[in-house]
Amino acid sequence: MTIKKIQVVSVPVSDQDKAKEFYSNVLGLEVLQDMRMDENSRWIQLQPPGSEASITLVTWFPSMPPGSLKGLVLETDDLEGTISEMASKGFTIDAEIDSQPWGRFVSFDDPDGNGIVLRQPAEGGSQ
Repeated sequence: MTIKKIQVVSVPVSDQDKAKEFYSNVLGLEVLQDMRMDENSRWIQLQPPGSEASITLVTWFPSMPPGSLKGLVLETDDLEGTISEMASKGFTIDAEIDSQPWGRFVSFDDPDGNGIVLRQPAEGGSQ
Protein backbone atom coordinates (compact mmCIF):
# COMPACT_ATOMS: atom_id res chain seq x y z
CA MET A 1 0.00 0.00 0.00
CA THR A 2 1.28 3.45 -0.88
CA ILE A 3 -0.58 6.45 0.49
CA LYS A 4 0.88 9.49 -1.20
CA LYS A 5 -0.82 12.50 0.39
CA ILE A 6 -3.74 13.89 2.32
CA GLN A 7 -6.16 15.28 -0.22
CA VAL A 8 -9.25 16.57 1.61
CA VAL A 9 -10.30 16.98 5.25
CA SER A 10 -14.04 17.38 5.89
CA VAL A 11 -14.96 20.25 8.20
CA PRO A 12 -18.51 19.90 9.62
CA VAL A 13 -20.40 23.20 9.57
CA SER A 14 -23.96 24.36 10.18
CA ASP A 15 -24.15 26.95 7.38
CA GLN A 16 -21.94 26.51 4.32
CA ASP A 17 -22.21 30.15 3.20
CA LYS A 18 -21.13 31.53 6.58
CA ALA A 19 -18.34 28.95 6.82
CA LYS A 20 -17.16 29.75 3.29
CA GLU A 21 -17.03 33.44 4.25
CA PHE A 22 -14.92 32.66 7.33
CA TYR A 23 -12.50 30.24 5.67
CA SER A 24 -12.02 32.34 2.54
CA ASN A 25 -12.20 35.94 3.78
CA VAL A 26 -10.90 35.63 7.35
CA LEU A 27 -8.40 32.77 6.95
CA GLY A 28 -7.52 33.52 3.32
CA LEU A 29 -8.13 30.06 1.86
CA GLU A 30 -8.81 29.90 -1.88
CA VAL A 31 -12.16 28.54 -3.07
CA LEU A 32 -11.40 25.65 -5.43
CA GLN A 33 -14.97 24.50 -6.02
CA ASP A 34 -18.47 25.56 -5.03
CA MET A 35 -21.04 23.43 -6.78
CA ARG A 36 -24.29 21.59 -6.19
CA MET A 37 -24.01 17.85 -5.58
CA ASP A 38 -27.80 17.40 -5.51
CA GLU A 39 -30.78 19.50 -4.48
CA ASN A 40 -29.80 19.32 -0.78
CA SER A 41 -26.00 19.23 -0.86
CA ARG A 42 -23.18 21.50 -2.00
CA TRP A 43 -19.49 20.71 -2.46
CA ILE A 44 -17.39 23.65 -1.22
CA GLN A 45 -13.66 22.94 -1.33
CA LEU A 46 -10.96 25.39 -0.21
CA GLN A 47 -7.20 25.29 0.25
CA PRO A 48 -4.40 27.49 1.50
CA PRO A 49 -2.53 29.11 -1.40
CA GLY A 50 0.17 26.71 -2.64
CA SER A 51 -1.03 23.75 -0.57
CA GLU A 52 -1.85 20.31 -1.92
CA ALA A 53 -4.23 19.49 0.93
CA SER A 54 -7.67 21.08 1.05
CA ILE A 55 -10.82 21.16 3.15
CA THR A 56 -14.46 20.72 2.25
CA LEU A 57 -17.27 22.30 4.24
CA VAL A 58 -19.79 19.53 4.94
CA THR A 59 -23.32 19.43 6.31
CA TRP A 60 -24.38 15.93 5.31
CA PHE A 61 -22.60 13.54 7.71
CA PRO A 62 -24.86 12.67 10.68
CA SER A 63 -21.83 11.35 12.57
CA MET A 64 -20.05 14.71 12.18
CA PRO A 65 -22.13 17.45 13.81
CA PRO A 66 -21.00 21.06 13.30
CA GLY A 67 -18.08 21.86 15.57
CA SER A 68 -16.96 18.26 16.06
CA LEU A 69 -13.63 18.57 14.22
CA LYS A 70 -10.70 19.31 16.52
CA GLY A 71 -7.04 19.84 15.66
CA LEU A 72 -7.07 21.21 12.11
CA VAL A 73 -3.54 22.67 11.90
CA LEU A 74 -2.91 25.62 9.57
CA GLU A 75 0.64 26.85 9.08
CA THR A 76 1.87 30.42 8.73
CA ASP A 77 5.31 31.97 8.51
CA ASP A 78 4.18 35.04 10.53
CA LEU A 79 1.99 34.12 13.49
CA GLU A 80 1.50 37.63 14.88
CA GLY A 81 0.93 39.07 11.41
CA THR A 82 -1.71 36.46 10.60
CA ILE A 83 -3.47 37.02 13.94
CA SER A 84 -3.48 40.80 13.28
CA GLU A 85 -4.81 40.33 9.76
CA MET A 86 -7.60 38.10 11.06
CA ALA A 87 -8.47 40.77 13.66
CA SER A 88 -8.62 43.42 10.93
CA LYS A 89 -11.28 41.25 9.30
CA GLY A 90 -13.35 41.13 12.49
CA PHE A 91 -12.15 37.83 14.03
CA THR A 92 -10.27 38.14 17.31
CA ILE A 93 -8.27 35.29 18.84
CA ASP A 94 -8.30 35.65 22.63
CA ALA A 95 -5.89 32.79 23.38
CA GLU A 96 -2.21 33.26 24.20
CA ILE A 97 0.56 32.15 21.85
CA ASP A 98 2.34 29.02 23.10
CA SER A 99 6.00 28.26 22.30
CA GLN A 100 7.39 24.75 21.93
CA PRO A 101 10.66 23.38 20.49
CA TRP A 102 8.85 22.58 17.21
CA GLY A 103 7.32 26.06 16.85
CA ARG A 104 4.80 28.55 18.15
CA PHE A 105 1.03 28.21 17.96
CA VAL A 106 -2.32 29.53 19.06
CA SER A 107 -5.58 27.59 19.22
CA PHE A 108 -9.06 28.92 18.47
CA ASP A 109 -12.45 27.78 17.20
CA ASP A 110 -14.16 28.61 13.93
CA PRO A 111 -17.70 30.05 14.19
CA ASP A 112 -19.14 26.50 14.48
CA GLY A 113 -16.71 25.43 17.22
CA ASN A 114 -14.31 23.39 15.09
CA GLY A 115 -10.88 23.54 16.74
CA ILE A 116 -8.09 25.12 14.71
CA VAL A 117 -4.40 25.44 15.52
CA LEU A 118 -2.50 28.25 13.80
CA ARG A 119 1.17 27.26 13.82
CA GLN A 120 4.46 28.92 12.94
CA PRO A 121 7.36 26.42 12.64
CA ALA A 122 10.52 26.93 14.68
CA GLU A 123 13.36 28.76 12.94
CA GLY A 124 14.94 26.56 10.31
CA GLY A 125 12.24 23.88 10.40
CA SER A 126 8.90 23.06 8.88
CA GLN A 127 7.93 20.02 10.91
